[in-house]
Amino acid sequence: MKTHLQDLLTAALDQLLAGTEVTRPAIGIDATKDAKFGDFQTNLALQLAKPLGKPPRAVAEALVKALPASSHVAKVEIAGPGFINFFLQQAAFQTIVADVLAQGDRYGRDDSGTQGRIMVEFVSANPTGPMHVGHGRGAAYGDSIAKLLAATGWTVWREYYINDAGRQVDVLAVSVWLRYLQACGETLDVPRRGYPGEYIKKTAAAVREAHGDAFLRPAAEVLAGLPPDAVAADGASDAEKDAAKIQQERYLDALIERAKSLLGDGYAAIQHTALNDQLGVIKKTLADFNVGFDQWSSEKALVDSGFVQKALKRLADKGLTYEQDGALWMRTEAFGDEKDRVLVKADGAATYFCNDLAYHVDKLDRNWPVLMDVWGADHHGYIARVRAAIEALTERKDALNVQLIQFVTLSSGRMGKRSGNFVTLQDLIDEAGTDATRFFYLTRSHDQHLEFDIDLARSQSNDNPVYYVQYAHARICRVFEQLAEKGGRWNTADATAALHRLDTEHEKALLTLMGRYPEMLRKAAGAYTPHTVVFYLKDLAEALHSYYNVHRFLVDDDVELQNARLALVAATGQVLRNGLAILGVSAPEKM
Repeated sequence: MKTHLQDLLTAALDQLLAGTEVTRPAIGIDATKDAKFGDFQTNLALQLAKPLGKPPRAVAEALVKALPASSHVAKVEIAGPGFINFFLQQAAFQTIVADVLAQGDRYGRDDSGTQGRIMVEFVSANPTGPMHVGHGRGAAYGDSIAKLLAATGWTVWREYYINDAGRQVDVLAVSVWLRYLQACGETLDVPRRGYPGEYIKKTAAAVREAHGDAFLRPAAEVLAGLPPDAVAADGASDAEKDAAKIQQERYLDALIERAKSLLGDGYAAIQHTALNDQLGVIKKTLADFNVGFDQWSSEKALVDSGFVQKALKRLADKGLTYEQDGALWMRTEAFGDEKDRVLVKADGAATYFCNDLAYHVDKLDRNWPVLMDVWGADHHGYIARVRAAIEALTERKDALNVQLIQFVTLSSGRMGKRSGNFVTLQDLIDEAGTDATRFFYLTRSHDQHLEFDIDLARSQSNDNPVYYVQYAHARICRVFEQLAEKGGRWNTADATAALHRLDTEHEKALLTLMGRYPEMLRKAAGAYTPHTVVFYLKDLAEALHSYYNVHRFLVDDDVELQNARLALVAATGQVLRNGLAILGVSAPEKM
């Protein structure tokens, strides 16, 4: 219908602008928010008023007068300063049912790929422990925005960046080794700056099962000559606390070096087993969460391939690096960052920024010209330096699109299962289910704080939004189940021939909402807001429930009306399924 109205307005514009030098504006048409203003409206007259030197209402009157006749338009009104409101014939909406039934799960989609190529990198949680509830929100958002972009004309690639290089992997390895030594009967403590979670014990058990006592060393040999693992006393000043943290890091670094010297090649074996174990847990959780990736990219593999050094050379060749105090710096301030950034520290170790920059260059080199990164809100300060680095290398300011995910808190907190002293994403999935967890994560804009109500997510009531939407679909399926039980018949051809019978307000509401589905998808994708789909589905479910509670669908004494209503609810069920699929949520047939 929007395309049809745009064609009508284009014809009116041709007549209105004939003989003038006025540039034709883009014709914007939006669905109205209130039915008293019609079904669609345009502000075209307001756009043309100044170029034509006429009052907006006068321009609107001229446009309306020049509009070609249309069997789909019941009337056209001018409102306010010059808005043009279109009221459509009921038959114009009834054709939507046939469109939905004919197109099925393709309804509303644009699979052309003509928008371009985009890589969406999301989650990328460090493989040093289980995913927490904050990672879950990023996973639900990233997966849904990838589905939304793919449904609106983008060619999409989904990627997970594994941070399996750097100090945090050494901290993981030594934490696992110390738990391994404890399991072997040695008495020693995990360092205060190590990973103390219970999950480390499980990984240590996996190491012992795979390697037996091969990595057993006496505690005295492990700890001999190491600096103390300091702790700030009660009532310590901030300066004393900072000093204690520095000492704790020194102790941890010394432990890492001791592990490497005592274990030799065994250290790499422990690190490899620990990484694989933790990554396996992450992959299982994501699979349970219906999240998949086209590629898992390894930071270590990127470093080992020599690509980081090649990226550094590209920067140096452009004169974008310099040495100072023994470290290698990049001139990011010249490209909008608040200061220059270190790429390689004085001890020769690459910074996280250095490897991450190389990874972004690698993504661009793989012919993904638009990069969307989904990060936690605490990474907001990191955006400028990455964007500056990309601009420095590519001279493009628009290559990086970062979406920040705000924090999540659990409201009711009544969990039957917890992993140690924190709630993991797996815990949440096990408690509330994949559908409810994904849906609840997406009920609010990703740039707003989210309070996750576990009790509500588990409830089977209309107050639970995912239950409310899924129940609408299940109700529709029950209608057709009842039809089969009565030996009734229904087919699309008979039904679409009877669509003129759909003339009640409840039917108009459903038809209107279904007609807006394609536009809603485009707007949600353009604004990167999957929660727009959630709001739409709640409105569609509410319209279905209202219709269901007032009207009969199996009308024995009026087969034509029955066919029309069955077609309407079948189309509604299809749109519900399509929208839920964007969110990664199932559409159950029974509840």
